Amino acid sequence: MLYPRIGIRPVIDGRWGGVREGLENQTMLMAQGAKNLIECLKYPDGTPVQAVLSPTTIGGGAEAALCEEHFAMHNVVATLTVTPCWCYGMETFDMNPLTIKAVWGFNGTERPGAVYLAAVLAAYAQKGLPAFGIYGHDVQDASDTEIPADVNEKILRFVRCAVAIGWMKNKAYVNIGGVSMGIMGSYCDTMAFQKYFGIRTEWVDMTEILRRIKLEIFDPNEFAKAIAWVKTHCSEGYDCNAGKVLPEVITRSRTIPAEEDWPFIVKMTLIMRDILFGNPKLAQLGWHEEALGKNAIAGGFQGQRHWTDWLPNADFTESIMASTFDWNGPKAPTAFATENDTLNGIAMLLGSMLSQTAPCFHDVRTYWSPASMKRVAGRTPVGQASDGIIHLINSGATALDCTGASRDAHGNPIMKPFWEMTDVDISACLQATDWCRANYEYFRGGGFSSHFKTQSEMPVTLLRVNMVDGVGLVLQLAEGSTVVLPEEVHKCLDDRTDRTWPTTWFAPRLTGTGAFQDVYSVMANWGANHGVTVYGHIGVDLITLCAMLRIPVCMHNISAENIYRPHCWASFGTMDTQAADYAACKHYRPLYD
Repeated sequence: MLYPRIGIRPVIDGRWGGVREGLENQTMLMAQGAKNLIECLKYPDGTPVQAVLSPTTIGGGAEAALCEEHFAMHNVVATLTVTPCWCYGMETFDMNPLTIKAVWGFNGTERPGAVYLAAVLAAYAQKGLPAFGIYGHDVQDASDTEIPADVNEKILRFVRCAVAIGWMKNKAYVNIGGVSMGIMGSYCDTMAFQKYFGIRTEWVDMTEILRRIKLEIFDPNEFAKAIAWVKTHCSEGYDCNAGKVLPEVITRSRTIPAEEDWPFIVKMTLIMRDILFGNPKLAQLGWHEEALGKNAIAGGFQGQRHWTDWLPNADFTESIMASTFDWNGPKAPTAFATENDTLNGIAMLLGSMLSQTAPCFHDVRTYWSPASMKRVAGRTPVGQASDGIIHLINSGATALDCTGASRDAHGNPIMKPFWEMTDVDISACLQATDWCRANYEYFRGGGFSSHFKTQSEMPVTLLRVNMVDGVGLVLQLAEGSTVVLPEEVHKCLDDRTDRTWPTTWFAPRLTGTGAFQDVYSVMANWGANHGVTVYGHIGVDLITLCAMLRIPVCMHNISAENIYRPHCWASFGTMDTQAADYAACKHYRPLYD
């Protein structure tokens, strides 16, 4: 794989005869320190992020060009310019319009690195090339090689977001099927994917799954392994259809007998994965085209209703695709959208890449006020739930990591990157989940839905991407926590919906103003029926990433002092930073436009 790399540009005062020679060592140490820091991060596949040093310090245009030629051979998607001194701004800056840019100017008094930082950021702004500024809060001595904590934080945030952009570029979003039940998010906007993310969009008709099942275009050995794993680890739960007298239109719609649901569903899962990513085993079976896959990074499955009215649903498929494990053990999660909600699919992808945890797909179903909880369940909520909660519940397809069953080294609940998942974690997630027969009134074709409740209180970020006419893409986010309710309260509230689906109770962090005045306001301002949670509070990273992509953030609960955007955003206004964000994104247009 050609990994997206970060290029480090050590720029220097170009005056020979004592000045430049005396700065070479300090400048290269600064660059090497940044490289060491960056390479502690990981790509979404768990391998270390790669940084590339310029072959020389850059004192003028000739060396800047030499650096650019070097970076062009190494798939550099973003550059970090570092300097402890004054340099010639227009001669040394990164003028490649295709790279994402940041500049770290050393805060020291011996040489004016901060002066260069200010000068070159002004040049970038005047040239229409947004760049992030990095400037330490406290003055350092020239001999100090330590990267201050605030500089460290900004470098890592810049790199995490730049790597995510490089990781997406030239990949594909694969729509399996089309639009589900008139959901507008299922209408995949191919130009938006191309212009904002550099992602190709492809479509595969759902009949392709039936073709591959009929012609056995899947690895039979892996099917045997997967179905054995399912029989051992996927226990069946509550059957809401038992005892019901169902209308004839439902009973006559079933084409797969109930006892054959699991084999059919496992084959579906293998096939959808192969469609997205390819599988060399298929070439050995004589299916060379199918073995290639679609070079996907994400996808979605229409399902309802052209599939689920007569065939088993894909809840298991979607749950396992998004989880950090399957029958082969730990594996990278895949952003795979229920109902092919492509806008929620891209939110799954962004959240998963930044958090490096499983993306959990939800319906943003119900706001429960304290008064309503008291009236229905007979108890006044306390703790995280005391201001009210939002019921996140999906029609049976959410990553099993969302159970909250994994534990860190100290026994605390956590959602982990896949490379940290242990056999104990995987077993705990599976034991916390049962698989309920699909509600035939919703899913006439049968299937199974993942069923669990998030059993631990964990920090999470809820996010969603929306498309708004006249604006384009916007992102909204709410940092908060999962909530554990007393069992009797949970059951009372949860049983009012669908007992076969997974539930997460969510309490957003309130600010007392705007959309975060109270929990009701968060629910009222949410832009669609779906959202995604990922582990941890990643709102600051999402805001930085969106600025790189030119996607305004319409709703967030992040403190102003923590927001990190390109330096030129301030020139669009400092009093109303949200208006400035909208204005800057409109002016600079989508990243690949």
